[in-house]
Amino acid sequence: MVSSITRTSDIGGNSAVKSDNSHNSVFNSLILPVTPLFGTDGIRGKVGEILSAPLALQVGFWTGVILRTHAQEQGPVILGQDSRNSGDMLAMALSAGLAAAGIEVWYLGLCPTPCVAYLTSVTAAIGGVMISASHNPPEDNGIKIFGDDGVKLSKNLQAEIEAGLRGTGNSTFSTTVTGCGRHYQRPELVKEYTKALKTPLHNVVNLAGIKIVLDVAWGAAVGLAPSTFESMGAEVVCLHNKADGNQINVNCGSTNLEILQQAVLDNQADIGFAFDGDADRVLAVDNLGRPVNGDYILYLWGCSLQQNKNLPHNLIVSTVMANLGFEKAWNQQGGKLIRTAVGDQYVQAEMLRTGGMLGGEQSGHILCRHYGITGDGLLTALHIAALVRSVKVSLSDLVDNSFETYPQILQNVYVKDRDKRANWQECQPLQQAISRAENAMGDAGRVLVRASGTEPVIRVMVEAEDLEMTQHWTQELVSVVQQQLGE
Repeated sequence: MVSSITRTSDIGGNSAVKSDNSHNSVFNSLILPVTPLFGTDGIRGKVGEILSAPLALQVGFWTGVILRTHAQEQGPVILGQDSRNSGDMLAMALSAGLAAAGIEVWYLGLCPTPCVAYLTSVTAAIGGVMISASHNPPEDNGIKIFGDDGVKLSKNLQAEIEAGLRGTGNSTFSTTVTGCGRHYQRPELVKEYTKALKTPLHNVVNLAGIKIVLDVAWGAAVGLAPSTFESMGAEVVCLHNKADGNQINVNCGSTNLEILQQAVLDNQADIGFAFDGDADRVLAVDNLGRPVNGDYILYLWGCSLQQNKNLPHNLIVSTVMANLGFEKAWNQQGGKLIRTAVGDQYVQAEMLRTGGMLGGEQSGHILCRHYGITGDGLLTALHIAALVRSVKVSLSDLVDNSFETYPQILQNVYVKDRDKRANWQECQPLQQAISRAENAMGDAGRVLVRASGTEPVIRVMVEAEDLEMTQHWTQELVSVVQQQLGE
């Protein structure tokens, strides 16, 4: 518990025990899709379609009801947002819904997603909510919900919230509230998060003498990222360092490294870091301007932890997207790699199950349980910069001495129809094409096709020892997806 973080007031009133869903007539006026609302990273979509203020109001209410029902003690809900233009609307609607459920809301305003997760875990909060669509374009937004431990809400509790939204919930929890919640502005709490980021490194290494370029993508880390690195002694060049809901993630940040790559070269910097809109992921650029993805970050950080005997069982947890070159190199280091489904929540669950301390995704979601409880771009960037500084070797040299990736191509195919995306595995022509590709490549390659849980796309990934083979089967599979599932 952080002693400087205290309750502002008590929640106004307690929930009365009642066994009907009487709020459904008031709160169930929306037409919801047949497919589940919750994807791999909360509820996400284009604002004005599925995602709207009326939906956010209902999500706030049912989140409050469910969190309060399962909480051992009553407390506030931490609420934050990224810089999207729709963020204020959705945050205020959510806060109103939470207050209607008798919940006190601590509103942080603009902040990274891991800030919400951290503060939820160290205060008396019963949960946290982040308004963000992460790496998605400006017209999208989303709702991420955390439990009182700062971990993304379990599938079971998400299902209870969704059942309440649809009017299909059971009668074991109360929907009647005898008092109202309150909304409090608490932006000062963000300082506790930045303090927690820096504390483990203060007596170990500083970043004096290292030049770093940061691309904060017009998003949640503006101001916060450069000030944090500067306070650690680094010389910082910052790109897109203004909260701009019209430009968040647009041709910048972790989804587009070109501007950062050039800036690293132009400024003769030692390293560059690109965050996404809510700063829960990060990708790096080395001193030669080359991209350094999550596989390399996991390998380099894993080697460092392994050398210091801080990596139990020499285990790294990653996803099915992890490159075969990374896996083989890590095995040669005496390490073990466990793969999960795509999504940091699956990585986190496997880490908790196995006792793993390091895990993450190729896309830049990195979790290190020595220092944090969730994927955190700022935390990861600080530790990778500290690693480079402490070994006194350039990032390019570290990468060159790590491993060679297998050619891997990932292509997104736009599929507007939500039902088609959800049921893509029932498409027989696509299944037949996947079988042909797998038979042709044998042990020399692999195929991964999946529906995105955050965007209206089917993702097609092909990886093989031979680039020409990789390109051929990517084109074949993409063509089948477009013909069978596209518009």
